[in-house]
Order: sequence, then structure tokens, then C-alpha cells
Amino acid sequence: MSESLEPSESENRIQVPAGPEDRPPERTADHETSFPRGLVIRLFAYLVAGHLFAGFLYLLFHIGAQQ
Repeated sequence: MSESLEPSESENRIQVPAGPEDRPPERTADHETSFPRGLVIRLFAYLVAGHLFAGFLYLLFHIGAQQ
């Protein structure tokens, strides 16, 4: 039982850098700077609802302080 001193096939292979077709597509500036549309709508709705609720509480305390 003699051991082979020659390298195996996988060790003989040369690592070739990935070509442009193997790389993932680069992100453009549009994707990095813009928010998803649903997030913007939800944020706007929460801001409006939050201000309406705060105004209602202010009105309740204002009316309650007068009596």
C-alpha cells in the first residue's frame, strides 16, 4: 500500500476570479436612498393619527382645567 505523492485533481485547479456574469448586480443610488412606499404611507398616517390624538388629549385637559 503505497501512498501517492502526486496532488489530487482538486489541488491542481487554479482559482479563476469570477467574471461579471457571476457577480451579483450592484445596487444603484435609487435603492439606497429611497424608502419603500408602504413605509412612507404608514409613517405619514401614524404622524397624523398621533397629532390628532395629542390634540384630543390637550382639548380634554384644557376643558377639564376650566371647571
